[in-house]
Amino acid sequence: MLINAKQFISHRQLQSIMAPAVGIAVMLCVWYLMSLNPQSSLPSPLQVTIDTWGLIIDPFFNKGGNNKGFFWLILASLERVVFGYSLAAIVGITIGFIISSNKFIREAIDPIIQMLRPVAPLAWLPLAQAIFLKPDPSAIFVIFITAIWPIILNTALGVQLIAKDYTNVSKILGLTVFENFLQIQLPATLPYIFTGLRIALGLSWLAVVAAEMLLSDDGIGFFIVDAYNTSNISELILAIIYLGLVGLLLDKMMAYLSFKLTPQE
Repeated sequence: MLINAKQFISHRQLQSIMAPAVGIAVMLCVWYLMSLNPQSSLPSPLQVTIDTWGLIIDPFFNKGGNNKGFFWLILASLERVVFGYSLAAIVGITIGFIISSNKFIREAIDPIIQMLRPVAPLAWLPLAQAIFLKPDPSAIFVIFITAIWPIILNTALGVQLIAKDYTNVSKILGLTVFENFLQIQLPATLPYIFTGLRIALGLSWLAVVAAEMLLSDDGIGFFIVDAYNTSNISELILAIIYLGLVGLLLDKMMAYLSFKLTPQE
C-alpha cells in the first residue's frame, strides 16, 4: 500500500508538470503556425527569442532614462500597484463591513457601486488627470477605482452570509462591537475577503498597464506603447509574456496567503 501511495503521488506530481508543459507546447505550435502566414508580420517564437535575447538575459540593466531592463520596468509598475491596491483594500473592506451592518447605508451606496463598477479603467484616465494633474497620482487613482469594487462586494457578501449561530453566540457571550468584529465577523468573512482581494489584484495589474500606456514615461505599460510606436513586435510580445508571468505570480502569491490565513474546514 505504501508503494502504491508513493507511485500515486509520483504520478500526480508528473501530471502537474506535464499538463502545463503540454499546454505551453500547443500554444507555441499555434503561434508558430500563425507566423507562417506571409500576410502577417507576427514573428515566430524563435525570432522573438533572437530579437530580444539581450532583454531576456539581462533584465537588470539601467542606462538611464527609458533605457532600462524589464526588472526596473516591472518594479515601477508594481510600486504603483502597491499604492493603489493597498488603498483599495483598506477602503473596500471598510465599506464592505459598513454597508453590511446598516440597511439604509447599503441601499444608499448600492446604486453608486452598480453604476461605477462597470466603468473601464481607460474611461477613468481623463478624470484622473483632471483631478490630480500629475501622472503617478492619476495612475494610482485608476488602479484604486478599478480594484475597489470586487473587494467591497465580496466583503459585504461574506458578512451577510455569516451563520446566525455565530451571531447568537456573540449575543450570549455579550461581546462588544469590536470583539464581535475580531472574533466572529472577521474570521467568518476572511475567505470572501480574500476572494475579492485576489480578483482585485488581477484588475490592479490590468489597470496599471492601461494607465501607463497613456500617462507614464516609465513602467511596463509605457514599454508596450513605445514598442508599438517603433513597430518592434518582438519586444511587444516579450512584454506581454512578462505581463502574464508577473500576473500569474501575483495570483499564486495571493492564493497562498489566502490558504495560510483563512480557516480551513
